[in-house]
Amino acid sequence: MPMIGWVFILLAVALVAGSLLMLRDSANMPLSAEKREKIRKRQAELEAEEEQERRDDQ
Repeated sequence: MPMIGWVFILLAVALVAGSLLMLRDSANMPLSAEKREKIRKRQAELEAEEEQERRDDQ
């Protein structure tokens, strides 16, 4: 394989590895208390809707 082919392969591997590392680092971003409470409320709403749908189906 010509040298340019190896360069492209190494570049592609480096880009994928760099993207995965950036994704890993940004996955643990701290949430404010306000956002956490908003998420909890939305999750409770969704669970209530799902429970209502289950009751309606029976």
